[in-house]
Amino acid sequence: MRRYDNGNDQAGGALVQVVCNRCGKELKLEKGYLKEGCFTVDYAFGYFSEKDGIRHRFDLCESCYDEILRQFRIPVQISQERELL
Repeated sequence: MRRYDNGNDQAGGALVQVVCNRCGKELKLEKGYLKEGCFTVDYAFGYFSEKDGIRHRFDLCESCYDEILRQFRIPVQISQERELL
């Protein structure tokens, strides 16, 4: 969950807080920038789903992300990035 200084909407606001939606851990921020790993989902369900037109947004700390991955029957594909943004 992200919180901005102008409310929950990111438009024009500075990031002031990021909390893992699974465990509640507050992630480290410095001057509006995340200083630790965070897996962010922002997904709008489309046609043929039971959630047509609904958007889900959430953040996971690295520990919760790793815990969820361990539950997968088919492992995720992992590759090395050459440049980090």
